[in-house]
Amino acid sequence: MMDVLVKQHFELLFEAPLIEEILQLGDFKEFESDDELMDIGQDITHFPLIISGSLKVMTENENGNELLLYYLEMGDTCAMTMQCCLKSSKSKIRVTAEDLTKVVFIPVHKMEEWIVKYPTWRRFVFDSYNNRLNEMLESIDNLAFTNLEGRLYKYLKDKALINSSFELKITHHQIAADLNSSRVVISRLMKKLENEGKITQDRNWVSVKEFA
Repeated sequence: MMDVLVKQHFELLFEAPLIEEILQLGDFKEFESDDELMDIGQDITHFPLIISGSLKVMTENENGNELLLYYLEMGDTCAMTMQCCLKSSKSKIRVTAEDLTKVVFIPVHKMEEWIVKYPTWRRFVFDSYNNRLNEMLESIDNLAFTNLEGRLYKYLKDKALINSSFELKITHHQIAADLNSSRVVISRLMKKLENEGKITQDRNWVSVKEFA
């Protein structure tokens, strides 16, 4: 079944010999929502290719506060993990599953080998770096120039797009952790967004009206 999914999702992106190597070398795993794939400080022996579902990539400051960097979807890989692979360094990120997610893990030594061997892989790696860099720059821009209410609403819309559903099963505590804020502040801003007609909410549920 996983072989079929890999060929479906990557046959237009990679050469047939590369797909065969992925199938031969890949370690296929399935994760439930909130399962952790990688943690900060962990030795990196493999990097992920997402077959289905989505992942959330976080970083952490010296005080232990988390910050959402970006999401990964079907067909993506993690550029920060690739960077750590190239430098043989430990992970600087925490990666968790947003929903039911299927991933194939590739041994790290294959990344550089494939860059030389397969032109499509080389383009894929460069595109991944470019996409993640743009997303991180957008995150920095939001932190520096957008107030928390704007960041919160963008966060909810992005999450709705990632999950392909305007109905989000999420708590104020989870949102506060992702945005490095407090639950009390997030609850107040969520109520404000609800009063403005941008969302509706119930216990552990949020509906983003822009997509309803």
